[in-house]
Amino acid sequence: MISPSITDLTKNEFNRYTLAIATAKCARMITDEYVRQREIAEHRIANKETDKSIASMISREYRDEKAVKVAVHKLYKKDFVIVGYTDNDVEAEEPAAEAEEEN
Repeated sequence: MISPSITDLTKNEFNRYTLAIATAKCARMITDEYVRQREIAEHRIANKETDKSIASMISREYRDEKAVKVAVHKLYKKDFVIVGYTDNDVEAEEPAAEAEEEN
């Protein structure tokens, strides 16, 4: 199981579905960055610009950890922020919509 827990990540602001979507999007961004760094490293090795290994030229965070795990930790540390409606915003808007219909 990945820590922090779902409760720690959502802090009663978002539901699990929102968290899952945000984590997947963050993981995709992390995977894309890994691929970009790897392509740069391969290009430098092919052009004999360096004698380093590919692994040493890729950030350890992207190279050694799974993308989902890195995404969860980045969400927890607020490196990535979930933007949009929270569960509290949706609940607050529903009564207002009902009041307008009554008039």
